[in-house]
Amino acid sequence: MSNWRADITEALAAFVKVAELSGVPIPKDEFEVVFLEGPHKSPTSLPYGKMAIYGFWGDGTWLKIGMAGAKSQARYTSQHYNRGSALSTLAASLAGDPRMSNVAGFDAAAPGAWIKSSCHRVNILLSTKYARSMLAMLEAFLHIRLRPRYEG
Repeated sequence: MSNWRADITEALAAFVKVAELSGVPIPKDEFEVVFLEGPHKSPTSLPYGKMAIYGFWGDGTWLKIGMAGAKSQARYTSQHYNRGSALSTLAASLAGDPRMSNVAGFDAAAPGAWIKSSCHRVNILLSTKYARSMLAMLEAFLHIRLRPRYEG
């Protein structure tokens, strides 16, 4: 079984090398990492001047990793907890996954309750002084490294 905190810590250390190879080095201390143990509350806002990568760990695996630009408050704070709020949300993916019918406490009609009660969340904040393409590169790197269930 994975240690979700170590997964992120090790992945960010590796990504610092990737960023350096890209010609745009980012010191490790530029990433503000917030670990939210389950049960957790969804964030109330994306801090000003920040963009983010967020990830959800539950049911023994990484479930979803996504990104939110500086103007994507709803994506960062609430959409993944509400089944019909947007395209490609964790809530919708869970509700449509037949495997979840065997998971104790999961209700496809209200997946957000299970996400908050049973999943861990990580938020990786990065200053908007970096290009959004750097955020996209980090998201892609984490998809490849951590292989979340509901990606690609």
